[in-house]
Amino acid sequence: MKSTANALLNRIEFPVLLAGLVIAGGLWGLIELMEVARATAPHAFDTEILLAFRHAGQPDSPIGPPWLEGAVRDVTALGSSSVLVLITSAVIIYLLLIRRPTTALLMFVAVAGGQVLSSLLKFEVYRPRPDLVSHLVNETSLSFPSGHAMLSAVTYLTLGSLAARFLPDRRTKIFVLALAVLVTVLVGTSRVYLGVHWPSDVLAGWCAGFAWAMLCWLAARLLQRRKVVADSE
Repeated sequence: MKSTANALLNRIEFPVLLAGLVIAGGLWGLIELMEVARATAPHAFDTEILLAFRHAGQPDSPIGPPWLEGAVRDVTALGSSSVLVLITSAVIIYLLLIRRPTTALLMFVAVAGGQVLSSLLKFEVYRPRPDLVSHLVNETSLSFPSGHAMLSAVTYLTLGSLAARFLPDRRTKIFVLALAVLVTVLVGTSRVYLGVHWPSDVLAGWCAGFAWAMLCWLAARLLQRRKVVADSE
């Protein structure tokens, strides 16, 4: 039994194993956070973290210098639908111009599928926006999960993994992927600072986004192995 398990582990490449762990962890986290979101009263860590971004006793006054609020709005725009659609469209057009239609299709499926999944989860949980603090930007959609957090994870991680395939060495690959993760984290954190999401909304968005991005990466890797996607892509 032990030898069989060792043989199986030896056949599984580390990146594939890591992707599987991310998918499993993301799905587990999403399910747990859905229970938090469905509770009648906000969880203690939700309220504590949300209030930590406001001056004590002043729900309309965010912490930090006056310029920070504008900077956070700029950061949160990196996860907006308009910016992500623009980036995705530009990448897809570029891939088509260099004759990589399958990779372009995979990019479209990853981002569009993430958008559909985010919408389905919002209607399934049907959680309103937090009213504990003032909203520093106007939002009218449902709260759980954070679409900005989820779609930035899907888009930037997919772009990062795509770009990493063209880079010459491991250091640059790590840098690009770390940058994708950093932008995703900043976008999600900005949603809490602006008061338009509970922290659990953002965590759920990250869980779902990372899991979906890794699932799409595994699908692309399988297609590459089967020569549907060329190695040069």
